[in-house]
Amino acid sequence: MERRKYCVYNCSRESFLSLGVTAADTSFARLKGLIGRLRLRSDDGIWVVPSSGVHTLGVLVPLDLIYLDEKYKVIHLLEYFPTFRIAPLRIRAASVLELPPHTIYSSQTEIGDQLLICSAEEMESRLHGDSAAQAVSPADEPVGETGA
Repeated sequence: MERRKYCVYNCSRESFLSLGVTAADTSFARLKGLIGRLRLRSDDGIWVVPSSGVHTLGVLVPLDLIYLDEKYKVIHLLEYFPTFRIAPLRIRAASVLELPPHTIYSSQTEIGDQLLICSAEEMESRLHGDSAAQAVSPADEPVGETGA
């Protein structure tokens, strides 16, 4: 079964972080994460929901980690986080994005930035000014406006 993919857009910097993040929103998906992956393409990554911290035990490539609060605001960043480590916990974090190295740098993402996470179709609607489109959680429930 193919898992649903999400786009991640930094509204504050007007830049995309990814066009193909997979939600890790079940116990098994969170446990498996990126374990065993030999490489990540520029649009690979997972969105660990819910999560206040992650690990890279068994992950074979370094990652950029972006901690988000419940409204998808960036509250903590870790660039080029090494393999076989346990990342710090952030109590205020509701989810964590695990992305390829240099994603934070190339998107110029900073703490306090507002992200939008939704399907490609919803992203297209939002970017073309359709105010009826809503960002979604991995469970396909509306989470409301995420504008800065």
